[in-house]
Amino acid sequence: MEEIELYLDEAQELMQKAVDHTASELLKIRAGKAMPNILDGILVQYYGAPTPLNQVSSVTTPDARTLAIKPFERNMIGEIEKAIINSDLGLAPQNNGEIIILTIPTLTEERRVTLVKQAKHECENGKISIRTVRKDTNESLRKLQKEGASEDEVKRAEDKVQKLTDQYSTKIEELLAKKEAEIMKV
Repeated sequence: MEEIELYLDEAQELMQKAVDHTASELLKIRAGKAMPNILDGILVQYYGAPTPLNQVSSVTTPDARTLAIKPFERNMIGEIEKAIINSDLGLAPQNNGEIIILTIPTLTEERRVTLVKQAKHECENGKISIRTVRKDTNESLRKLQKEGASEDEVKRAEDKVQKLTDQYSTKIEELLAKKEAEIMKV
């Protein structure tokens, strides 16, 4: 049935979105080396409007432990510093009047364990999203069965949904394993 295929396509699309979201959340967890994307969640007051940091400045990595932020407008240095200090990154910005320097400290073992827990939590949220998609899709398929779809077709579709669930859950587990290795690497 065409409706069953639509539900399966929608389920696959939503599960992929859950994996993509989890991957983007994992990028925000710093792993002890300077990566510009750890600043992605920071909003700067730009003429009264909260604006992402990467839209008011360029962020570069001169070396493995340093981020350099060069505002497009020099008067934004104070606002950018304030936004970084107020964020939950725990970094102390230093500026020389033209650029802001962020030195990324090496991670302690305790901090690494905390970051791994945070990564596991994000991945678990991703898996929960995938399981929710599975539940919603299966409910929709059962409604179709009540409306006259054949039981065999619905059963096959439910099996496909379970395969998709397993496939995307495995992708999230792979993301976690990769991030955990990155965090624990000294």
